[in-house]
Amino acid sequence: MTNPIQTGLLAYGMSGQVFHAPFLNAHPGFALRAVVERSRKQARQRYPDLRSYDAVDELLADPAIELVVVNTPNDTHVELTHRALRAGKHVLLEKPVAPTVADMQQLWDVARAVNRQVLAYQNRRWDSDFQSVRQVVASGQLGELAEVSFRFDRYKLAPSPKAFKEMPERPGSGLLYDLGPHLLDQALSLFGRPQATRLTTGRFRPGSRVDDYFTLQLHYPQGPLVTLSSGLVVARPLPAFVLHGTRGSYLKPRADVQEAQLLAGLAPQAAGYGLEPAELAGELTLADAAGQLRPQTVPAPRGDYGGLFEAAYQTLRHGAPFPVREDELRWQLEILGQAADAWTVGNPG
Repeated sequence: MTNPIQTGLLAYGMSGQVFHAPFLNAHPGFALRAVVERSRKQARQRYPDLRSYDAVDELLADPAIELVVVNTPNDTHVELTHRALRAGKHVLLEKPVAPTVADMQQLWDVARAVNRQVLAYQNRRWDSDFQSVRQVVASGQLGELAEVSFRFDRYKLAPSPKAFKEMPERPGSGLLYDLGPHLLDQALSLFGRPQATRLTTGRFRPGSRVDDYFTLQLHYPQGPLVTLSSGLVVARPLPAFVLHGTRGSYLKPRADVQEAQLLAGLAPQAAGYGLEPAELAGELTLADAAGQLRPQTVPAPRGDYGGLFEAAYQTLRHGAPFPVREDELRWQLEILGQAADAWTVGNPG
């Protein structure tokens, strides 16, 4: 491609190294031009032509940069996106895009005023396991869905090394704002806006100051009851995706391998990238015409976060609609904003 999108990263921690730089480097429609590294200068060890700036303002002052990736702590998203937009840059913004609906609206208003785009980085729409769920739902094989459960569980008693996630005084801290946007984005992209929701949060890790558990129920009058759950005190996770319908059920473990592969240094272009183990295939059980239940396995499609970057390229260069829509992000933040009124369980900290 003769006119790649010149792109800058605002941080080169885990997200920059794992979720952004490899894809910006691999996609011919992007040119990874610069990164902000305040102390350790390590990006050029892998990308020799990369410019390493000491501060955000230096990167934003680079006239060649068209797109800025805001991959910094949650409570800096709004401020840095404002600054990038005012500097005339498009923005690829990690979740959550803002702590409140009002903050988000301000960002989109500024983007429209300066004729720039804010694109939400909701990469787990491109997980292999969720892609499998999407295909099964779209096929209609389950009939009318009655009950749906999505889970994202881990066993991590120790505080996160990312301090901002553990500090209640910082907006966007806690598990609800960390993994909640992933689960909500997946559910909302499949089922749309719920009529009503109910949220329960909890703290179970020793000494935790923020929520480390949540359950969200989404009520659809003409659809399934959808339950989204996440916890950090789960040593043996249940199936991550469970769907029951009038014609059968589908169970799928969380099996996407992309994060582990990227952490191990595998490039997105590698032949085995995004292919989950065959033994983690989904289990589809359908009733035949005689009412007999017939189980079968469903191999998942290849996971590929590159699909998000391809969508971003098509939006920025050709005006195609971005798949993560503004209204879906607004619904997400409306639901997350109920945290103050949530039922609470567990230890006070």
